[in-house]
Amino acid sequence: MIHEYLRTLVSFAFVLGVLVTIHELGHYLAARWRGVHVEVFSLGFGPALFRWHDRSGTEWRICPIPLGGYVRPHGFEDPEDATPEQKATWIPGRTFHDKPVGSRAIVILAGPVFNFLLAILLFTILFVSTGQPKVRNQVAEVVPNGAAATAGVQKGDELLRIGTHTIKDVPDIQATVTNQPGAQTTLTVRRNGADVDLPLTIGSVTDSTSAAPHGQLGVLFATEIGKPLPLHKAVVAGVAQTWTVSVQTLHGVWQIITGQHTAKDLGGPLKIAQLSGQVAQYGFASLLSFMALLSVNLGLINLFPIPLLDGGRLVFYVIEAVRGRPVSKRVQEVSFQAGFAVLAGLFLFSTFNDLSSFGLFKWVASLVS
Repeated sequence: MIHEYLRTLVSFAFVLGVLVTIHELGHYLAARWRGVHVEVFSLGFGPALFRWHDRSGTEWRICPIPLGGYVRPHGFEDPEDATPEQKATWIPGRTFHDKPVGSRAIVILAGPVFNFLLAILLFTILFVSTGQPKVRNQVAEVVPNGAAATAGVQKGDELLRIGTHTIKDVPDIQATVTNQPGAQTTLTVRRNGADVDLPLTIGSVTDSTSAAPHGQLGVLFATEIGKPLPLHKAVVAGVAQTWTVSVQTLHGVWQIITGQHTAKDLGGPLKIAQLSGQVAQYGFASLLSFMALLSVNLGLINLFPIPLLDGGRLVFYVIEAVRGRPVSKRVQEVSFQAGFAVLAGLFLFSTFNDLSSFGLFKWVASLVS
């Protein structure tokens, strides 16, 4: 048990540390590129455990609370908010607020961009070293009493069509079936070299992750691990995989917003820590794959147009570029307060979900009763 807790803590610190470092490194390098002096590069929050200065004068910190980090550009505060003491320390030409809106946007955008680049790099390393997994639309196992079993689907069948819809791949099958709970149609499979039409009634399932019924076929698909790819092909595959994960993540967020799925799927730091420990036990390659998925999610989340996040600031910069002047101070203050409330609410809600999934509240209820 102690070994499992230790593995979880080490894995969580490693995963989050790498993701945050790369994200903040994007801000840091972009700031240096655009001529902005960086005062602080901090990994974690709280009082600094270790600190040192580099040749450019940036203070590097390692802090005890590993739930994020930050880069503080020189002159990041607005001139009207700065104290006389702060203004006296400003280095002409090196402050953030004096840079053109394009340069400021580049500095902010670079953090999420580096998360996507990290995901591409990790996927590339995996595909070069272990090959790219491929899920085929061939049945590896038929779930007993499921829709496919009732229709007469057999192990080894290759799925070709659902009704008149020609199947492209497994995600296409899943999307088609999910949107048709209870539908009566036909399933065309290739069996022993011949095409066979089977009458199919798609299963209808309602569970804790869905606010409405969704379709279910009741099969497991065959997965094969391809051969390691040449570097140039692995890079292309890494870019494609990063794009695919991004689209799937945004689709999942949209389903929650539109009520197709409940928000119970939202996980917070505790869930990430738990998954980090679980994935780590399957080997370093599995941990790298998990990190790539999280890196995509971190990049996307930071691009959401919520004030306090990178995406919220980018919205302000776009408005400034169009109008020719910054958004009013009052609007920014109200927006940041609203953004803080939204992020705090999401953090509390996701933490509540984490604790619920761990069974904490059921345990407390059992003690009270």
